[in-house]
Amino acid sequence: MTAAAVATSPTDWLDTILKDYAPDIDPKLVKTLSAIATACEGISRHLWTADGEAKAGSSNAYGDDQLDIDLYADHIIFEEMKASKCVAVAASEEKPQELEMGGEGYSVAFDPLDGSSIIDANFAVGSIFGVWHGRGLQGRTGREQAASCMAVYGPRTHLALALAGSVTRGAPVAMDLLLHPEKRLWTVSKAKLTIAPAGKVFAPGNLRATSDHPQYKALFDHWVGQRYTLRYTGGMVPDVYYSLVKGKGVFANVPSPSAPAKLRLLYECAPIALLVEAAGGRSVVAPAPGAAAAAAAAGGGGAAAPQSVLDVVADGMDVRLGVCYGGVDEVATFNRFMFAS
Repeated sequence: MTAAAVATSPTDWLDTILKDYAPDIDPKLVKTLSAIATACEGISRHLWTADGEAKAGSSNAYGDDQLDIDLYADHIIFEEMKASKCVAVAASEEKPQELEMGGEGYSVAFDPLDGSSIIDANFAVGSIFGVWHGRGLQGRTGREQAASCMAVYGPRTHLALALAGSVTRGAPVAMDLLLHPEKRLWTVSKAKLTIAPAGKVFAPGNLRATSDHPQYKALFDHWVGQRYTLRYTGGMVPDVYYSLVKGKGVFANVPSPSAPAKLRLLYECAPIALLVEAAGGRSVVAPAPGAAAAAAAAGGGGAAAPQSVLDVVADGMDVRLGVCYGGVDEVATFNRFMFAS
């Protein structure tokens, strides 16, 4: 790997890294990913001194209260997308509409600061990005992504990055980059992220849904009964990142009638699904309670069949899902419990 070599510009260093994985990578994609990395560096620096509890006095389009840091992160990412001249449109969880960025080549959807509700507790938080070929996000699936990224702001700042098979001209790949803030340089900390098929580590999101989702309750009891290790912070980025860097585990966020789905396909679910599947894991859409029985009563099909998150069509800017990400065997166990009739 030549990844640790110091380059003369952010685009140069990333081009050096990514050509080890995709020798004929589109320069516009490199510039787009470089813009993302630059934005993440800026957010990381701002988090050192920002007031994590300062409310902006506004709400986003979904009614969520916004913090000053949410708006800062959103602003810096949009500015970097415009400056790249390689992004046609971009949309964020804070601004969920396709906004013109003045460039051509790619479209980007992002969650500027996932986990801001736990930032005042000094837990790790992150940013999530999906990068699609061409212009437009609606009507697309996660499988059409060229790349995705997940920044983790903790004791150190890391960027997990996936390249789709359409970019590598082969199998998709996932890697991990580390920010050296004093040098303003990213290097490869793990050349290849790989999730083992099985690993007794679990992160059960939206656990309140076990009160009225019998299959999820049975699955949770299975995890506990089989002495799985709990690794859960309440932030999806650090919880999924744990599986990526430790190479094992399962993350689930399952909806129920009393605890509906909150995770958004474009800004969170699809980009993370690409990362997990590029690392050899699996993703699946979590079904509603009794979905299998209802489908069977109606003659089968539809919701009763496990579906990769990457195959869900974004038929709007606010598609929400329950999800499971993890090793192949762990997701198979999830399916066995959750899709039982």
